[in-house]
Amino acid sequence: MVKKVLLTPFQKFVRIESLSGMLLFGATMLALILANSPLAERFHSLWQYKLGVSTSGFELIKPLILWINDGLMAIFFFLIGLEIKRELLIGELNSAKKASFPLFAAIGGMAVPVLIFLVLNKNPESSNAWGIPMATDIAFSLAILRLLGKRVPLGLKIFLTAFAIVDDLGAVLVIAVFYSESIQWSLIGIALVLLAILFFLSYRRIYAKGLILAFGIVIWVLFLKAGIHPTIAGVLLAFTIPIRQRIGIDTYFDRLCDIVDDIKEAGDARAPLLSKNQIEGIDALEDWTEKVQSPLQHLEHKLHNWVAYLIMPLFALSNAGVSFSNGVELNTFLGGVIVLSLVLGKLLGITIFSWLGIKLKLAELPEGVNFIQIVGTALLAGVGFTMSIFVANLAFFGNEILLDSAKAGILVGSLIAGLSGYLLLRFSKQKRIS
Repeated sequence: MVKKVLLTPFQKFVRIESLSGMLLFGATMLALILANSPLAERFHSLWQYKLGVSTSGFELIKPLILWINDGLMAIFFFLIGLEIKRELLIGELNSAKKASFPLFAAIGGMAVPVLIFLVLNKNPESSNAWGIPMATDIAFSLAILRLLGKRVPLGLKIFLTAFAIVDDLGAVLVIAVFYSESIQWSLIGIALVLLAILFFLSYRRIYAKGLILAFGIVIWVLFLKAGIHPTIAGVLLAFTIPIRQRIGIDTYFDRLCDIVDDIKEAGDARAPLLSKNQIEGIDALEDWTEKVQSPLQHLEHKLHNWVAYLIMPLFALSNAGVSFSNGVELNTFLGGVIVLSLVLGKLLGITIFSWLGIKLKLAELPEGVNFIQIVGTALLAGVGFTMSIFVANLAFFGNEILLDSAKAGILVGSLIAGLSGYLLLRFSKQKRIS
């Protein structure tokens, strides 16, 4: 008899993120190969192809790469917003005890890399890039942990996911405050009114998918035109999605049993076609199934594959293509500062702040995890690929030399962090260190 293994939602999340990390790696390698091949000019010009709509009173025309970075990545940020809301309400961050250890790690993992960048980088032309080493790429880092198999406990994966989500929240706030242009407050006011309506509907547990989609598009455009990066609209919109079901699971079970009995009695089981009553019963079953699902959980489930297997690899393919063979000298000093900020900053920040949290008795190690594994995870946190490149695009928009230099530093730093973290976790002893 074959034993069936049921994956928990978190294990499914880890599996999806791990496969996404492998796809990200493949897309990154492909982008680097094409950017340094005879097809480089065509490859780069592809992402500058302009698309959009234009009428007498409205125009929205952007290069393809900005449709990816501003448009598709808004869906990525929407998913991050859903994950943050879930973790804050019912997940690993919903109580002081659960949140304390990853929170300490995240604070150190954000503050120390930024501090190292600001101390080492004295060039005013690139000083606004301090946000680059803040966040951890959860897909890449979980993919590396997955390679280690049973050598790492589930508690370590939960810890990495929790502090990476806090990192993402910090990066979102930094983008909103420090990487937005001069703001047109009248447009923001309209967007906030629309968001308030959605928040009210969420409070009343009213979930209207069509209305949310329509409002979401309008809010995205308003943020774009107002000067605040439109991906922030994705995060705010996610917080308007209700987390609780419209009916309880007991009510659903009762209705499910009634409907199944009705379907059985409504027709011949051997008939090739369903009767009218059976079709109506199945329709009713779908309606009740939709009511018992958490809108937030349902959306998260539906979007995760699209984000993991399409949007993030496409982002990597369009943004990771650094040309090393075009004769343009990269700013190696900037690249080196980013490498140190990612690798050394994350290592010191997460390790020291985690140790402080334990020594001050404000936090405790996850079950089955030793401190050497925390150090290894701190190294993995230096894999800052997706969010780091995203911030680099905002910081160096229009300056190709500094942008490519930053991307090169992110790629090298992420490679060093990922490899060193893997090796430390691979050869560390499993016995818990008190």
